[in-house]
Amino acid sequence: MDDDRPDVLLTGLLFYDLVLTGLGKPPTPGEEIWTRGMGCGPGGIANLAVAAARFGLRTSLATVFGDDFYGAYCRDVLCGQEGVDLSLSRTADGWPTPVTVCVAHGHDRALITHGQEPPHSQDDLVRDPPRARTALVHLEARPRDWLAKAAANGTRVYADVGWDPTQQWSTALLEQLALCHAFLPNEAEAMAYTRTESAVAALFTLSELVPVAVVTRGGEGAMAVDQITGEYAEVPALDVDVLDATGAGDVFGAAFVTASLGGWPLAQRLRFAVLAAGLSVRHHGGAPAAPGWYGVDRWWRSLTDPELKRAYGFLTDRIPADAGPPVRYAPVTPPAPHTSVGPRACERRH
Repeated sequence: MDDDRPDVLLTGLLFYDLVLTGLGKPPTPGEEIWTRGMGCGPGGIANLAVAAARFGLRTSLATVFGDDFYGAYCRDVLCGQEGVDLSLSRTADGWPTPVTVCVAHGHDRALITHGQEPPHSQDDLVRDPPRARTALVHLEARPRDWLAKAAANGTRVYADVGWDPTQQWSTALLEQLALCHAFLPNEAEAMAYTRTESAVAALFTLSELVPVAVVTRGGEGAMAVDQITGEYAEVPALDVDVLDATGAGDVFGAAFVTASLGGWPLAQRLRFAVLAAGLSVRHHGGAPAAPGWYGVDRWWRSLTDPELKRAYGFLTDRIPADAGPPVRYAPVTPPAPHTSVGPRACERRH
């Protein structure tokens, strides 16, 4: 094994996220509502990048930054603060970084986004993908050329998929699973794409298409089948107060990859991913809310529930002796980007 290769390769669209929480009720047209909480930070593909990096994975991100304040701030957080490798990324002159306002209410949220199509596609950014140990990808209707190249060079592909706004749920998308090692959709997506009526039925249908199939179920936890080891597992969600669910699925995916790279049994992989996602929804934003080993260690040390102590007892042997520095959660307003970390220090500029 080449120890210098990335643990995780990522590519996708980056956003600057502004998250508003503490709503007494959802807003209605013509109404002004004051919120009790706010946070900001990188979003989109940055959710996966930060979540993976905080678990100590060597993370390589190929994305596009706008040449504006938002792009500079997100780049500074990813490269300067979180240690994400941006050598495959680019800063695009004259292109504005997409901005999303997330209005969180209850266990869900509404998103309002301003943005334009990026000037560089995923295939432009990752022409010849590095030999990474894994890639975390978001499957889209049109297959990406780089994905087949990555799978061919030995990279294990872990994929999820988003909501289909057309609600056609084309089964052609599932053909891309032939390139994947694992598929991690949520319950609604899994049932829609497999034309099944239950999460269990969807899971076993998907398990015939990909070695490791996972179905996440929000407040109901997650279930998975590993055809390589012959394991089946189903675990409950944590009972937590949800502040903001933004990026919880991304944190789940990064944690599942972390545990998979460690060779953990399937039930432990699932519990760890559910725990990480559960810890993330207690804070603002996607990327800034990722707990990393530091957050997991603090949760484990403070745990008094005997049932959870038994269920998560495996963490005693899994948490590193050095769990890392405290994570930085989403600030209310972004500080000015550091002048010491600029585009040339982090990525290609075009």
